[in-house]
Amino acid sequence: QVQLVESGGGSVQAGGSLRLSCAASGRTFSSYAMGWFRQAPGKEREFVAAISVSGGPIAYADSVKGRFTISRNNAKNTVYLQMNSLKPEDTAVYYCAARFGSDWSSQVQRYDYWGQGTQVSVSS
Repeated sequence: QVQLVESGGGSVQAGGSLRLSCAASGRTFSSYAMGWFRQAPGKEREFVAAISVSGGPIAYADSVKGRFTISRNNAKNTVYLQMNSLKPEDTAVYYCAARFGSDWSSQVQRYDYWGQGTQVSVSS
């Protein structure tokens, strides 16, 4: 069992930055690939970024490439999402997710555990 707790959300103006954190419980964090997803009102949950267990292979959605950076610290059982140059269309609830195994995935259904989400609001 893995429990995930996100933090770092908030309200910012367009062009601003936020850093999301996701703290995981348990001693097997390094066995899980991690992903960030987001869901805006009335829309489906969508992939944002993912990172493999070693921090090696990383993937981003085209909409955030060049602006967001995912990273992880296995010693601290934490995954991060640095978000720069935020846009109003980035407004959503952001979720972190854990997938057992080394490979990342962009598919919601391939993740085993989810956090409760943190709200990010970007005003123009």
